[in-house]
Amino acid sequence: MSTSGDRITRTPGVCGGKACIAGHRVRVLDIVAWNEHQGMTPDEIVSHVPTITLADVHAALAYYFDHVEEIQQEIRAERAFAEDFRRDHPSLLEAKLREGCLEEAS
Repeated sequence: MSTSGDRITRTPGVCGGKACIAGHRVRVLDIVAWNEHQGMTPDEIVSHVPTITLADVHAALAYYFDHVEEIQQEIRAERAFAEDFRRDHPSLLEAKLREGCLEEAS
């Protein structure tokens, strides 16, 4: 297990070995996504995940800024995985909705 301070840990077998808040399964990349991509403030993130503290959120963001390329690569890998999954497992609901729209149009 590697640590950054005592708030951020990276443990094989926990959260895929990705950096997370110690004692929680909240990854640094989750905090970054909520903050940078969804525009949530640190206070809003704590309200969203009340088991973590404001200090935990700031520690995660500090870890991110010290390891930007590493975390950005993790985000890119997750996006690629999600895109591959969506491509390989099309939504049955979307297919049924499309069928319904085609039937109504004819």
